[in-house]
Amino acid sequence: MSLIETIETDTKTAMKSGDKARVAVLRRARAAIKNAEIDARGGADLTEDDVQGVLRGLVKRHKESIDQFTAGGRDDLVEKETAEMAILEEYLPAQLDDDAIEAVVREVIAQAGVTDAKGLGKVMGPAMGRLGGQADGGRVREIAQRLLNG
Repeated sequence: MSLIETIETDTKTAMKSGDKARVAVLRRARAAIKNAEIDARGGADLTEDDVQGVLRGLVKRHKESIDQFTAGGRDDLVEKETAEMAILEEYLPAQLDDDAIEAVVREVIAQAGVTDAKGLGKVMGPAMGRLGGQADGGRVREIAQRLLNG
């Protein structure tokens, strides 16, 4: 079953069980996916990677909102955003830990022959390709910069 089908099935299940919060999150996710389909190919189906990219974008927006609400002292909204983000993360591959990310970045640095931070661009593309959505780009960038600077 595709990711879109899974989301649609889970939406129906949540509706039947009365889980309004889950229904709302999954409907917003499906709407974002539909918008991406329209933007990308005039309504054509997206690949699983494309759908995961849309979901990762939604998770990123929730993280940004959590940061802003935390800074503003709005713990009620932080809790809501965290719960919604957790629902979306269920549909994404598990994230790798820093050690696993660092191992991949070290391999890419060695293969690319990069010796300083000026070559960060040569490292990021291949590293993100190998990690395949299992790591946040910002986290990969931090690790790559740390390895290249020191």
